Amino acid sequence: MRQIRHMLRLARDGVSAREIGRTLGIARSTVQDNLARASAAGLAWPIDEEITDAVLEQRLFDRVGVKQGVRRRVEPDWPSMVREMRRPGVNLMVLWEEYRVSEPGGYGYSRFCDLYREFERRVTPVMRQHHAAGDKVFVDYSGKRVPIVDPATGVVRQAEIFVAVLGASNLTYAEATWTQALPDWIGAHVRLFDFLGGVPRLVVPDNLKSGINKASFYDPEINRSYGTMAEHYGIGVLPARPRKPRDKAKVENGVRFAQSYILGRLRAQTFFSLAECNAAIAAMVERINAHPMRRLGTTRRALFEAVERAALLPLPSAPYVFAEWRLARVNLDYHVEAAGFLYSVPHALIREQVDVRLTERTVEVFHRGQRVAAHDRRYGGARHGTDVEHMPSAHRRYAEWTPARFERWGREIGPETEGLVIAILRGRPHPEQGFRTCLGVLRLFRGLAPARAEAISARATAIGALTYKSIASIIANNLDRKSRITETTKIIDHPNLRGAGYFH
Repeated sequence: MRQIRHMLRLARDGVSAREIGRTLGIARSTVQDNLARASAAGLAWPIDEEITDAVLEQRLFDRVGVKQGVRRRVEPDWPSMVREMRRPGVNLMVLWEEYRVSEPGGYGYSRFCDLYREFERRVTPVMRQHHAAGDKVFVDYSGKRVPIVDPATGVVRQAEIFVAVLGASNLTYAEATWTQALPDWIGAHVRLFDFLGGVPRLVVPDNLKSGINKASFYDPEINRSYGTMAEHYGIGVLPARPRKPRDKAKVENGVRFAQSYILGRLRAQTFFSLAECNAAIAAMVERINAHPMRRLGTTRRALFEAVERAALLPLPSAPYVFAEWRLARVNLDYHVEAAGFLYSVPHALIREQVDVRLTERTVEVFHRGQRVAAHDRRYGGARHGTDVEHMPSAHRRYAEWTPARFERWGREIGPETEGLVIAILRGRPHPEQGFRTCLGVLRLFRGLAPARAEAISARATAIGALTYKSIASIIANNLDRKSRITETTKIIDHPNLRGAGYFH
């Protein structure tokens, strides 16, 4: 319309159609046709300021005999066309061919496409993304939370609302979780796929820290635990662009709808457990999915059953077991720390970086993709979980030392030696501090007759010589024998025996 106004001004100034065409870069015939239309409509320069471009276009190009707003040909059922476009393998060419079969005098392909896109713009005022059946599910947490009261203490705790929306059918799922942390985030996905009875090709999350370690348009870094869950289900993860909510407009709309439909209708109820809250939310979700969509003329549930359920991938045969992955470095004592407890790995991996996989029952350690250790997960008791096979040989021998084992070694020699071992172990603040002394004593007794070892043990116990050096001194100075001579002398000098003829 700007060019037509310029054209009328130049024509009033006496410029020829050829020169006008050269000036505006259009054909002379186009200039002549537009000037003829203006003359027929009674328009000349200057044009009244009240005539807008829309009015000018209508007066110049309005088709004679066609009432404004009335189509000359039979139009298809556009809402049904939109629904059919969500089926796998369906495109505008297929729909147009079917339309022309039922309406041979209908619109041509290009006009059909224009009218279809015009209807789509009326359905959604922004760029409409085409979502094929079974292709994407959009997931996010609602910004609103639901209060849950502890019946024992009366303390109110806020629960998060997880919302998911399928791209093609708009089928909606929602549940309450205590937190947005990784176990709750992944658990909500597992229950979502059970609700759907299948798995779409892609999941589109927001850049929540539980799922995305590093947000990036080009190369987002997926949390390893989240990625493991996706691998189990055979689903791809395609995070939305940071600060681009229209990338996941489905779930944004679903969140708003869930907030009004769920939280708005449940705001007067008081919940005393997470299970009770989720039961009420499940009832609201069914109402959402049974609610007719105004522009499409059908419900989410009906559209899901018609076009999307069959397009979903089957659920895996084995249920998913939640596992959390962490990076760790092996300490000098060949243990790694996980969830407050220490677990051993082969001692050759000291100072190496490893991956730790934690499930509810097990702790597994991987080095360069190979599993090097597996332990039962500890929730109490001793802080160290040590596998003897992971120890160096010297440590392994030391780990086999116990008070009972040393007492058994002493008992094999005799009761006096067993008593000495017990005295050594009990004479230390901790029994382990006497292990080396017991080992030294047993080495000193090696090669001695059991009778003499028993005598040495008796002598050491009697005088309180409970160290390695003192017992070695008894052996070196033959103090056990001197003790026997002294005892014999005492017997000879006994008044009841002196002169009795027992000794000659």
